[in-house]
Amino acid sequence: GKHWTVNEVRALIRIWSDKNIQQQLEGTVRNKRIFEQVAARLQKFGIDRDWKQCRTKYKNLKHEYKSVKSAQNSGSTSKSMKFFNELDAIL
Repeated sequence: GKHWTVNEVRALIRIWSDKNIQQQLEGTVRNKRIFEQVAARLQKFGIDRDWKQCRTKYKNLKHEYKSVKSAQNSGSTSKSMKFFNELDAIL
């Protein structure tokens, strides 16, 4: 699919930081319906992504965040990512 822009990722993180969405994500593995909600909210920002794209991006961001976080915990400062601070606030 089309590459995510910085604005699109920011919007995704903003929606993801919603307590209601977070609680739903914590409580389930079968999260298609949650990501359908996320995709619908993104459309309100004029961002056209389907639920699968949202879920994939969410998983990728979370994975990248975890690897940066564990590198930092082991004393490495070389690993970094865009949006680390935003994710650190919600993960």
